[in-house]
Amino acid sequence: MDVTTTLLELLKYTVPAVIVLISSYLIVNKFLVAQMQRKQMAIFKESQDVTLRLRLQAYERLVLFMERITPRQIIPRVYDSSMTVRDLQTAITTTINAEFEHNLSQQIYVSNNVWQTVRSVKEQELTMVNQLARTLDPEAPGRELHARIIEVLQKAEPDDLPTEIGLKIINEEATKILAYNSY
Repeated sequence: MDVTTTLLELLKYTVPAVIVLISSYLIVNKFLVAQMQRKQMAIFKESQDVTLRLRLQAYERLVLFMERITPRQIIPRVYDSSMTVRDLQTAITTTINAEFEHNLSQQIYVSNNVWQTVRSVKEQELTMVNQLARTLDPEAPGRELHARIIEVLQKAEPDDLPTEIGLKIINEEATKILAYNSY
């Protein structure tokens, strides 16, 4: 009986201690899991904020690209009165290609639709310049090509210009991203 009494006395203290230990373990474990989940959510939210900033910067750079390759912007930057048609054509195409190459990395931050639009606008601008240059004598003064480009731009509706269409598509997508991330 002495052994049984000792064993019961031992169990009286051990069983509650084990129950407290298991309960404490479960509570602490649940707390730590919840803390880890909160930290993961905070890291996820922070990475989304960084990604959003990078995406918006990409849209800004592509808008700037579109603006910089419009004939009204590019011709004053590259035109020199001593240029021939060939010189002006080369200067415009070189500048457009350089601007495009400078912004190639932006494609990883924007949708495929926007990137394809940017590429298409670039190609349309190059095609227009090259087609107009082919109609002129390559050794003629560059002001003739300049005048032909301005003439084409004046005849076109503003909403029909490739850069305007591209800007509209970029702005629409950027607006959607901003609206989606404001929730």
